[in-house]
Amino acid sequence: MGQGKIAAVVVTYNRKELLCRCLMALQAQNTVKPDILVIDNASTDGTGQAVQALELPGLHYCNTGRNLGGAGGFAFGVRAAMAAGYEYLWLMDDDTLPEPDALQAFLRADKDLKGIYGWLSSRALTPAGEDQPMNRQRKTPYQDIDGYEQDLVPSVMASFVSLFMPAETVRKVGLPIAEFFIWSDDWEYTRRISRQMPCYTVSSSRVVHAMKNSTVVNIAADVPARWERYRYFYRNDVYLYRREGIIGWLWLLTKFAWHSAQVLVSPSGKRLQRLSIIWKGFFAGIRFNPPVQGIDN
Repeated sequence: MGQGKIAAVVVTYNRKELLCRCLMALQAQNTVKPDILVIDNASTDGTGQAVQALELPGLHYCNTGRNLGGAGGFAFGVRAAMAAGYEYLWLMDDDTLPEPDALQAFLRADKDLKGIYGWLSSRALTPAGEDQPMNRQRKTPYQDIDGYEQDLVPSVMASFVSLFMPAETVRKVGLPIAEFFIWSDDWEYTRRISRQMPCYTVSSSRVVHAMKNSTVVNIAADVPARWERYRYFYRNDVYLYRREGIIGWLWLLTKFAWHSAQVLVSPSGKRLQRLSIIWKGFFAGIRFNPPVQGIDN
């Protein structure tokens, strides 16, 4: 491992069909084909066998041994890619389908910027070809970018649905925070980087985010089976926005109050249970201080 220049780090858990589509899309990249590091969070659906059966060149499969969550999986994968000596890392979920020129567009932007940036992010589309609202980058911690008319759009936050960065970025800022487990790990990591370096959305780098559950991230509107995981969402959001100072705290209080009000008028019932998840998450976030790991820790 480490023979190539670019490692595509793909984190997966029990979605082998989507994963295989992602891997084939990576293999179909024009001009430059990355090595692929599949980080499997101990899937139970035969993911390992499905990956091996593809027999793709430059593909490396690693089973973490237990479910580390998306955050833990990306921390694991970034550390592995750095240890293997790759010069660039391309992070993505297993339901990301890069268009054939997605990587080439990143490399063109890297050349135009003379390597002076922290990360680059793709324009994410729905399978129908519309912009994927859950993956729209932010121009401030509170506002989405205006659009994709320019090829290089200054951005401060982005998702892990196709994030490209030099290894030097990781050396400067460390790894994603594994303790987030799920949700907001990508916002935190990209914001940590954009505080130190300019970052950009590359509009000509396009991917399809083939989400199975394209739902809003709000406990007032989500299905009961997903409610419990929101303790991570609200806790992690407090950690992320408390670092933005007074404006961040005002943002948090407004958001938590708004979600609480929506729960109170929601027809789904069990309002006290959901309110408890929201506000326990808030106070857990105040106390949440996970360490930022460097690549040598």
